[in-house]
Amino acid sequence: MAAINEVTDLALEGDIAVLTLNSPPVNALSAPVRDGIFKGMGEASANPSVRAIVLICQGQTFIAGADISEFGKPPKGASLFDAQAAIENARVPVIAAIHGTALGGGLEVALTCHYRVAVPSARCGLPEVKLGLLPGAGGTQRLPRIVGAERALEMVTSGEHVGAKACAAMGLVDELVEEGKLREGALAFARKVIDEKRPLKRVRDLNDKVEAARGKPEIFAAFRKANARKFRGFEAPEANIKCIEAAVNLPFEEGLKEERRLFMGLMTGNQSAAQRYVFFAERAVWKVPDVPADTKTIPVQKVGVIGAGTMGGGIAMNFLNAGIPVTIVEQKQEALDRGLAVIRKNYETTAKRGRLTMEDVEKRMAMLTGSLSLEDLADRDLVVEAVFEDMGIKKDVFGKLDRIVKQGAILATNTSYLNVDEIASATKRPESVIGWHFFSPANVMRLLELVRGDKTSNEVIATSLQMARKIGKIAALVGVCPGFVGNRMLAQRQREAQKLILEGAMPWDIDRVLYDFGFPMGPFAMSDLAGLDIGWFREKSTSSTIREILCEMDRRGQKTGAGFYDYDAERNARPSPVVEKIIRDFAAKKGINQRTISDQEIIERCIYPMINEGAKILEEGKAIRASDIDIVWINGYGWPVYRGGPMFFGDTIGLDKVLAKMKEFEGQMGAEFTPSKLLEKMVAEGKRFQDLK
Repeated sequence: MAAINEVTDLALEGDIAVLTLNSPPVNALSAPVRDGIFKGMGEASANPSVRAIVLICQGQTFIAGADISEFGKPPKGASLFDAQAAIENARVPVIAAIHGTALGGGLEVALTCHYRVAVPSARCGLPEVKLGLLPGAGGTQRLPRIVGAERALEMVTSGEHVGAKACAAMGLVDELVEEGKLREGALAFARKVIDEKRPLKRVRDLNDKVEAARGKPEIFAAFRKANARKFRGFEAPEANIKCIEAAVNLPFEEGLKEERRLFMGLMTGNQSAAQRYVFFAERAVWKVPDVPADTKTIPVQKVGVIGAGTMGGGIAMNFLNAGIPVTIVEQKQEALDRGLAVIRKNYETTAKRGRLTMEDVEKRMAMLTGSLSLEDLADRDLVVEAVFEDMGIKKDVFGKLDRIVKQGAILATNTSYLNVDEIASATKRPESVIGWHFFSPANVMRLLELVRGDKTSNEVIATSLQMARKIGKIAALVGVCPGFVGNRMLAQRQREAQKLILEGAMPWDIDRVLYDFGFPMGPFAMSDLAGLDIGWFREKSTSSTIREILCEMDRRGQKTGAGFYDYDAERNARPSPVVEKIIRDFAAKKGINQRTISDQEIIERCIYPMINEGAKILEEGKAIRASDIDIVWINGYGWPVYRGGPMFFGDTIGLDKVLAKMKEFEGQMGAEFTPSKLLEKMVAEGKRFQDLK
């Protein structure tokens, strides 16, 4: 065996050369890996006794993709194109031996090999779209030549990881080899290629599959139409589609040029910068500077949930899905029965869609126990309270839990707003109390806002982070303040939206602007969906707000067929002349002169105060990083990932522009727009939120 460089070895097995990459942890396409492929292929090809080459990787995976840490840096060593050309133009057949994952650039390398074998557990994919990119090393041109245009469209726009068996069925993999015996299997396949005198099958020269789609623009039109909602606002899916169109309609070399042109457009754009930022933010969010990685955790084998309503039921499902038994407690049998029935119905609906078997449903339901007594939570390792959002009620529950639940257990409150320290004060063990703020529906929404109290122990924090991962959440650790991070910033947007409708913008104007910005829906459509009467009581209503007036008229949202909008039988919304008159009359009564409000002002009034509030949160140390705030907003509130979160968006606009506009609004409208001291400091120093460490 000869070392090509520090990560690459070349060995001979008779007349077969084996080029082995070993660059932990995932054999990413760093400069040494590219150099190793380029030089190794050259050496193997130059040896007259070599009749085939096997490209294989050590460790847990084949090449898992590009080395993202090199993005934006000057290129070094052999380019990926050089390495691919060395493979594709080798004088003998090259066989890629795939285990783990062949993703992105890894699959693009495999596609330049003449043949591919894989173990059954391997997966292949081109996930660049998730970083706002497209496969930029020939992936969009070679893939459709093997799997056809339709399947290639699905793969490049979803970024899906496809299992080896499915890859074999579509021709992406030539042969499956025995699990755990990849090297032996690849050598046996290479021997077969030699013995059968198989040709050098260059993917770039295969045309049957792309020719089958040529002259059929309806394939692409139908795909765009079917995915319009999913792709809304994103630039990368459309660029990927255009690349597959190029593969179908242009010669290979021209298709490559079009792929490169579109790739560079995405690579230098704001959307990909945002999506790459989010990629790293999702990894950083788990790191808590004052909670060491080796902090001891508390074993959690049994969980209790208090409250079997929508939130409590959804919380319970998270643990059941992870195989953790749950006891769920309600006050009355009727409420308990209803809660258990809803959980069963949710699981059965999932089974009907083919995502679970009925056996899975029964298995999960068997781990769920209903109870009317808090005493049944005595032996739980973790108890999550999900009762009514009222401080008195929550303190009463925690006082009881303190007397009942074993010492060392974690006591978590699913509060969205209330002071976790005050809730903890009802116990003699505040170090065991933490906020677990789930988002509705709790079994679907990815975010878990973990709220550390003044006395919450490191063990409780570390265990909460560990459990969040186990139940499939992304957790952001935040500090105690009204509304924590997400709802505290949301309050800024809601306040301005309510003011704007009195000043002249209609609810549908604001919703349209925020929808076009990238949110799933605007604040007024969201209110109608949730119900305007949440927290509203007729006996206390005084017609003092638009919302109160609408509720008094029984316009309580979608459920009553009218709210801020009018709804038809299918719940399709349309602007309401009734609501417009109510708003105009209310504004006149308040002495507000209405005016025409631009879309730009709606963005500035609704979004800039959120950025400013995020700066205040950082200033107060209630969030660890600006990127943690962005993770909260992307995963809990539908902020468009291609805009990177409110703090990243502030950097994109320019913090100097945000500050100038806040000062302008402060002069016009008062202290609600007073800029954060941190924002002023950063502008003075020419820094961005991303520069904060």
